[in-house]
Amino acid sequence: MTAASGSYDSLLAELAIPHRAKAAYRQLLNAGPDALPAIRCGLRHANADVRYWCCQYLDRFLEPEVLGDLVSMLDDPDYRIRVSTLHTLSCDRCKEGDCRPEEAAVLPRAMALLASDPDAHVRAHAIGLVGRWVHTNPDVEAALLKAMRQDSSPAVRKKAGWLVPGGPIHRRTKPKTANRRNSVT
Repeated sequence: MTAASGSYDSLLAELAIPHRAKAAYRQLLNAGPDALPAIRCGLRHANADVRYWCCQYLDRFLEPEVLGDLVSMLDDPDYRIRVSTLHTLSCDRCKEGDCRPEEAAVLPRAMALLASDPDAHVRAHAIGLVGRWVHTNPDVEAALLKAMRQDSSPAVRKKAGWLVPGGPIHRRTKPKTANRRNSVT
């Protein structure tokens, strides 16, 4: 079935039905960016499963005009949606286009989730987004160090340790400095 403009609403409705959700999601993915207006509506759907699948869709087809809608999903009461949103905002590998969030638009909210979200999975995923700016923002380093030392979840503490100075991800992503020549005169 090819999803024409009029059938996107029915596909959104099917996202709320567990045994139909994956097939409906695949059809929305196959429609590509044409489904984006329906996806934006789905982000405000009463059913959390619909909102979740719409966040998953945006992981592939994120566009600048949807960033504000997506960032608002960080306040969703369902932890799965906050996790999916954090992944969508931080992951570059899944994207079809080149839309990436700006620091000012997402970092304050991601740092708040890292500091105080009640769900450890959300805090762990917040590390991935917050960590994007560990080399350029001293507040990020401080937040990651605090999470590494004080978070109640061992998984969050471990993941934060990967991104703090000296951690393996921090070392791997550290910007290269210009080679200095040792000249002998």
